[in-house]
Amino acid sequence: MNDISKGWLNGFLGVLIFSGSLPATRVAVGDFDPLFLTAARATIAGLLGLCALGIAGASRPSRRDLASLSMAALGVVLGFPLLSALALEYITAARSLVFVGLLPLCTAIFGVLRGKERPHPAFWLFALAGAACVTGFALLQNGDASLKGDLLMVGAIVACGYGYAEGGRLARSRGGWEVISWALVLSLPAMAALCFLTRPYTWEHITLPAWISLIYVSLFSMLIGFIFWYRGLAQGGIAAVGQLQLLQPFLGLALAGLLLGETVTWSMLIAAGAVVGCVAGARMYASAAKPTASMALRP
Repeated sequence: MNDISKGWLNGFLGVLIFSGSLPATRVAVGDFDPLFLTAARATIAGLLGLCALGIAGASRPSRRDLASLSMAALGVVLGFPLLSALALEYITAARSLVFVGLLPLCTAIFGVLRGKERPHPAFWLFALAGAACVTGFALLQNGDASLKGDLLMVGAIVACGYGYAEGGRLARSRGGWEVISWALVLSLPAMAALCFLTRPYTWEHITLPAWISLIYVSLFSMLIGFIFWYRGLAQGGIAAVGQLQLLQPFLGLALAGLLLGETVTWSMLIAAGAVVGCVAGARMYASAAKPTASMALRP
């Protein structure tokens, strides 16, 4: 198997792992406070990342890299986990996954901003069409609809997209597993303190599914998934393998239906399909953009 094939395989494994994040978070927030859940998953993953860096003898990041690592941590260690956990107190995991269809587009937009590229005008047409699909879906739904939950999910997607863009820039010069590990380690003191301060007063009411979900989002969503994901991007190419994110809403909807018994309606599937189509077009034109020499990304 050549590197490109390995890249697609690793990328798919990463997306598959990420697809279980929101359903698992939905279960966990039933028993855990969202702040504690966010801090606990980051603390557990941070300790594991610290051990991995120590065993591998990884070099410390330079001062120039620290700023990007900090911003990546704000996006993927704090922003997305916290905002999505808060959102899932108001909306179902199946509904939240429709918004995940915007993640590749959001990542591409921040890639354009950070890389100073000039996409084809059609890129923005697809971007607006995708946003219109999501907005229209949110406005037309009732029952499990929640404006607060929807807005929190939008914020979570923006934070995650920015974190991916910053992490992607660093992954060009450092191993992908090092990027997420250092981001977690930088967040560890604050997350450990927050974990202690927001811990439950009693643990008796915590159910086994909630504990399993906490372990999943800590070990797989926060660490292992990123190892496969960044390795896939490095082997197969960011633009190509990045398209696999488009599968995440469908995989997540299937998991939410199978594991949580949530209703996956035709409107959700149609909305997810429309969003995926718009994002696919936008990514195609974004990938076609060629930055000039002065616009090239720095590692």
